[in-house]
Amino acid sequence: MSQVLLVTSSPRGAASHSSRIARKLADQLASGDPQSTVVVRDLFRDPLPHIGEDFVTALGTPAESRTPAQRAAVALSDRLIAELFTADVIVIASAMINFGVSSTLKTYIDNLLRAGATFRYSAAGPEGLVKGKKAYIVQASGGVYSQGPMQPFDFQDSYLRHVLGFIGIADVEVIRMEGIAFGPEAAEKAVSAATGRVSTVRPHALAAGA
Repeated sequence: MSQVLLVTSSPRGAASHSSRIARKLADQLASGDPQSTVVVRDLFRDPLPHIGEDFVTALGTPAESRTPAQRAAVALSDRLIAELFTADVIVIASAMINFGVSSTLKTYIDNLLRAGATFRYSAAGPEGLVKGKKAYIVQASGGVYSQGPMQPFDFQDSYLRHVLGFIGIADVEVIRMEGIAFGPEAAEKAVSAATGRVSTVRPHALAAGA
C-alpha cells in the first residue's frame, strides 16, 4: 500500500489543465494496489492563510509559552508537514502565474519549510529531512518557457526543484504543458502529450516492489 499526496493550486478550478493531468497521474500512481490512497490538498478550494506574525514568532517561542494564535498557526503547519511525511509520492500541479508559482502554492511551501521539521542546518550545511520520496511536478504555462527567448523568465520550474531538493526530495520528474495560450489546437496538443506521458508512468506500488 502506498499513499499519494496530490497538491493542486490553479485558480482556474475545474478548467485547470495542470490539476486535471495531475489527478490522472495521481490515480495512475495509486492504481497498482487497491489499498493505495490519493490524498488531495486543493489549495484553490481550501486556501491556506499566509504566514504572519503569529507563525513567525511562534517558531522562536517555546511551545508552552505560545499564545493560542501562535499554537494554531504552528498546528496548521504541523498538519501539512505530517501529511507530507506520510506520503510515499507527491504530485504537485502548478500553473505558471506571472513567471512563477501561484500565491496559494507559495503559501503552502512557506508552511512546509521549517528548520528542525523538514530541514536542518549542520556543520556540513543544510540537510533535507524529507527523504526517500518521489515527486512529480505537472506544470502548465500559457507560453513556451523550456527553451527559446522566454526561458530566462521561467522561475516556476527552478523554484520548485530547488525547494523540493532543499527538504530532501531529489527524485523529481516534471511533466510540462506549454503554449496553452496559443489557441485550442496548441492547448490540445500540449494536453495530449502530457496525457501520453502520464500513461507511461508505472503505478507506485509496482515500482516499489520491482
